[in-house]
Amino acid sequence: MPIVTIQITREGTEGGADAATPEEKAALIKGVSQLLLDVLKKPLESTFVVIDEVDTGNWGWGGLPVLDYRKKRASARTGSAS
Repeated sequence: MPIVTIQITREGTEGGADAATPEEKAALIKGVSQLLLDVLKKPLESTFVVIDEVDTGNWGWGGLPVLDYRKKRASARTGSAS
């Protein structure tokens, strides 16, 4: 019985969205389950998929909280474009 955990940030793919949509989550579940069936012959009925949405305040990148890191990268790009 496979159990797959997908961690995604609590940000939507569309501007201003604060989470993945139910349709996006359903597509992830379907796609991962189908992949396990195709590759490992694991039946869809025995595959569990857990989607864990992580708030942007709860993860970091490059030694900084992610929002601070993104600001730093944006400033670096703006500064190098001058």
